[in-house]
Amino acid sequence: MTTLSVVVDDLTAAETGGTRRYTEELTRQLITTAPAGCDVRAFVSNVPDEQLDEVRSSLPGLADLVRLPLARRELSLAWQSGIAVGGVRGMIHAPSLLAPLRKHRSADADDQIAVTIHDALAWTHPESLGAASVMWTKSMAKRARKFADAIVVPTHAVADRLAEVFDFGDRIRVIGGAPATTLRLPADADARAARLQLPEVYAFTLGSIMPRKGIAPLIRAVARPEAQGIPLLIAGPDRYGDGTATGVAAAAGLPEDRVRALGRLDDADLAVVLDRATMFVYPSLAEGFGLPIVEAFKFGLPVIHSDDPALVEVAAGASIVVERPASAADDADYSERLAGAIGRLLDDADLRTRLGVLASDRARAFSWRDSAERVWQLHADL
Repeated sequence: MTTLSVVVDDLTAAETGGTRRYTEELTRQLITTAPAGCDVRAFVSNVPDEQLDEVRSSLPGLADLVRLPLARRELSLAWQSGIAVGGVRGMIHAPSLLAPLRKHRSADADDQIAVTIHDALAWTHPESLGAASVMWTKSMAKRARKFADAIVVPTHAVADRLAEVFDFGDRIRVIGGAPATTLRLPADADARAARLQLPEVYAFTLGSIMPRKGIAPLIRAVARPEAQGIPLLIAGPDRYGDGTATGVAAAAGLPEDRVRALGRLDDADLAVVLDRATMFVYPSLAEGFGLPIVEAFKFGLPVIHSDDPALVEVAAGASIVVERPASAADDADYSERLAGAIGRLLDDADLRTRLGVLASDRARAFSWRDSAERVWQLHADL
């Protein structure tokens, strides 16, 4: 029996982020698509029994779930230093940079390890991650350059950006993600829509007012006459630093009902909001993949987004692309361009229909099953 060992410790992290979702969805499909004679085991840090049980129940079909002797923080530091922990060897896949990256090949062991780098933000927008995260990411990327047999990235855009920093040679593999399998319309969609007080027509976005996400320029865009008074609904954390989305809206002179911060939404609520939106606007200035765009495509939504290379690559012509600001001083121009794109969609029903069809078609290009099969093929090639 050939065993693929997956580092799933992101499932034990306190925060619910994109890497956690990626780890869970990919690992489930790795189990489902395991070739004949292959199985999947998982590794986590030293977590309490109840957390271990939660991980086990979320990944049905695991051959084994191994608890390592170190807690998450200590495990992260140990692997950053190249210290062996718990005898993790063999065929290893890490859905992030948290991996035992050290010299591992020997004459009598067919060890291999693939790691995942989701974006290049540690190099392009370090201020959006925090100093500790940037330092750890750069350190682990250096270890990956030295010891990883393959580096998985979600887009060619990320591969190109990393190539400016590291020479990974031919070890880069582009394998994207997909919408969550749990992102589907619930039976009580009408009741949820009523509870969320969804208007008949609205633009929808996802993110905080962190500068990189471009939400503040978008809020100021809906204050412009070109946006024709369309309400903007925002999912995600409302507060960033000392500011809030509603505060930005008030400063732009918008009435309270024009911009609404919905907070974090569960998958059922998110599906309802996406399904009933008029358009999805994603003004982010830098991404590794841009999963929210693919989620919007799944619901056949017309999409507007920035010209960030990863977003352009993922959308593949099924959207309206708006030029990003060259600098913070260009924010006003960016708002004007976003408002113009919103107004164009509102004025042109045929365009909305055409983009909706393109969106649904593009959504079919992304599936977790396909991603998992490509990971299995990657390890077979190694």
